[in-house]
Amino acid sequence: MGYIIIPIELVYMVDMRFSKKCQYALRAVFELACRQDGQPAKIQDIGRAQGISPRFLEVILNELRHAGIVESRRGNEGGYLLAGPAESITVGEVIRCVQGPIAVAGQQRDGDGGIFGDEAFEGLWYEIDKAVSDVCDGRTFAEMVESARQKRRQMAPNYVI
Repeated sequence: MGYIIIPIELVYMVDMRFSKKCQYALRAVFELACRQDGQPAKIQDIGRAQGISPRFLEVILNELRHAGIVESRRGNEGGYLLAGPAESITVGEVIRCVQGPIAVAGQQRDGDGGIFGDEAFEGLWYEIDKAVSDVCDGRTFAEMVESARQKRRQMAPNYVI
């Protein structure tokens, strides 16, 4: 009986993992998008609302600030706020800022040409990566906030008799 060689990519198929830093960055931007008062939010308030350590959050927000996604204000009334409208900031933009390119399918090459059949899957991996990128780039934080609000309204008990 012969052996069937299965490329390792098929075993893991889609192995997209977001680092904790990326998850926290998404949550921090989401929290800022939820605040519609236009006032800066303090790191402690964002961290408390989203369960993120203020020290780690400070590093993340600084990275997002350098990328132009958030801005900071100094002083007693200072803090962080979105650098633009939530309608113009996409999930993909934040992921790329913190984690780099959105790559779903593991495309590791070992330098010796890989296993027979790897090249047959390159188009598939590209299509998967593009589809995930398109979804992330097509979803704004304003849409994410509205979706969360709708779900919360659906879950809210109705005491009308």
